[in-house]
Amino acid sequence: MIPARWILASASPRRRALITLLGHPVEVLPVEIDESPQPGETPPACAARLARAKVKAARLQAPEALILAADTVVDLEGRILGKPADAEEARAMLRALRGRTHQVHTAVAVHHPLRGETRVEVATARVIMRSYADEEIEAYLATGDPFDKAGAYAVQHPTFRPAAAVVGCYAAVVGLPLCHLARILRRWGWAPPADLPDRCQAALAHRCSVYPEILNAGP
Repeated sequence: MIPARWILASASPRRRALITLLGHPVEVLPVEIDESPQPGETPPACAARLARAKVKAARLQAPEALILAADTVVDLEGRILGKPADAEEARAMLRALRGRTHQVHTAVAVHHPLRGETRVEVATARVIMRSYADEEIEAYLATGDPFDKAGAYAVQHPTFRPAAAVVGCYAAVVGLPLCHLARILRRWGWAPPADLPDRCQAALAHRCSVYPEILNAGP
């Protein structure tokens, strides 16, 4: 059994929208942590550590609840691209990513208070960026959208659409790998909706080929 009260430790509207697809009521509790990478830390390890840190921070306020958190790291050949501090940094990130392939690692962490256990999974996808023009970068910057996003972009942005292709879990690039989250919860006896992959694909308007492999892995 798992607690009836679930809390999402995130201020991200994208994560809030995706987690509703699980069909269970979820409260939102944004937390503040230091998101700076540690010296020598790999991008996947950074994402996992930060997801755990968000869970830990939320547990202090709701120790009896099931706590869910996620963190997304953009990895350009081992270089971590976080949220840009200003337009200049966002512009530099978008230019660095342009026409290249990078990885996105999203860690999802869940704490079960009755078990005293936190589980973490990291979903990794490859993102192939298109060769967008400088004028497109400037128009995107003007929307204000890049400034709360790792790597300074949203893959699902309706007009900029920076990616030519995504290989792997598209939801992980958006910010919450639902099938990985469902797999954690299933190990604790909670049954995810049978049509969760259909819900996710419809919400993201993206056809997914990797969900059978993810959901069928492990117990």
